Amino acid sequence: QVQLVESGGGLVEAGGSLRLSCAASGGTSSSYAMGWFRQAPGKEREFVAAITKSGVIIEYADSVKGRFTISRDNAENTVYLQMNKLKPEDTAVYYCAADQWVAKITTTPGYWGQGTQVTVSS
Repeated sequence: QVQLVESGGGLVEAGGSLRLSCAASGGTSSSYAMGWFRQAPGKEREFVAAITKSGVIIEYADSVKGRFTISRDNAENTVYLQMNKLKPEDTAVYYCAADQWVAKITTTPGYWGQGTQVTVSS
């Protein structure tokens, strides 16, 4: 069973950048499709980005396309989310997720991290 720990959140001005990291342990990250979700105050958790086990196929929510980049380093058991041109509406708790089934990674992944706060000031 894999455990996920996010880091890299913080406070940034609009237009700035942050890079989130998700370290996986207790399993081999290359066995899992990985993804990022976010939840803003008063809103439901939403899908942000996902990457397959090999890193060949990547998917993004329309709201972040062209600004966010997901990547993974299987040797380091780590997944990253590079966030550029941040907007106040990107403010949320960001969660790392994993699942052995690619079909589930954008909807109902089985494993979650504890989340990291990202706040974008206007």
